[in-house]
Amino acid sequence: MEVIESLLIGNYQIVQDSEHYRFTSDSVLLSRFLSAKRGETVADFCSGSGIVGLHFYAENKGVESVALFEMQSELAEMSRKTVMLNKLGGIFTVEEMRLQDIPSSYTEKFSLILCNPPYVRGGFENAAPQKAVCRKELTLSLEELCTAAKRCLKFGGRFALVHRADRVSEVLNALHAHSLEPKKLQFISGKEEAKPYAVLVAAVKGGKAGVDVLPTLVNQKGNV
Repeated sequence: MEVIESLLIGNYQIVQDSEHYRFTSDSVLLSRFLSAKRGETVADFCSGSGIVGLHFYAENKGVESVALFEMQSELAEMSRKTVMLNKLGGIFTVEEMRLQDIPSSYTEKFSLILCNPPYVRGGFENAAPQKAVCRKELTLSLEELCTAAKRCLKFGGRFALVHRADRVSEVLNALHAHSLEPKKLQFISGKEEAKPYAVLVAAVKGGKAGVDVLPTLVNQKGNV
């Protein structure tokens, strides 16, 4: 059942559906991880109902455009409804497609790409298929994600994602292998002195080596 929920920023609202994947706190933390630069052209990969792109836009001035990329028709349609609801049609676009199928017209198009990807290994198990696709690496691998980000980013553009803390070495290696040099890293834990469960990473296409490791972020709303 679709519901309209407040973004709790200004008058922005977002369309959600309990039968599909609903955004969690990791999406909000990702949207706050970086600040926009003037004239920023943004892509939200694996956008779901559009929470990361919308939240980033609501929190920042200077964003020129936001493109939401989502492969599931139902989620893409919710994104379209959210864009219309907030009267953002001149700024936001919704692209219903796999990241592997992004056309050449988007090559080196964006100055910033944000992504809350599926990052759990394994099969469907007991999860509903439409929810499993959002959380599990069934249709998109880390390698494919980095390939798409490298192709769509301008030189010097930034790529920020949230991932599992126990896969941080794999994430950093994949980014480096695709000329996306990690520049900023922050682990997320559920409470003080607890073992981190997630990590935020920002990389720069063609950037120089050197990572700024921030203090662990405590997210008391629970893990992802």
